[in-house]
Amino acid sequence: MNNYCAFSKDHKCINWTDYEMTRYELEEANDLCHGNWIEIQHQQEYIDLLQETLRQHGINVPSEY
Repeated sequence: MNNYCAFSKDHKCINWTDYEMTRYELEEANDLCHGNWIEIQHQQEYIDLLQETLRQHGINVPSEY
């Protein structure tokens, strides 16, 4: 896609701004999703450690629902 339009007065494409905004929003969403996934993995490792500690001390861990 390019920023040229033969039919506008200043030859700038109106859709170009929408394209750039959408691209930046997708980049930000990707960064946020990646950060959230790292946090989820960390929390799962922590839960696994806690469950193992409970089992070692003879405490029953309820199943997930």
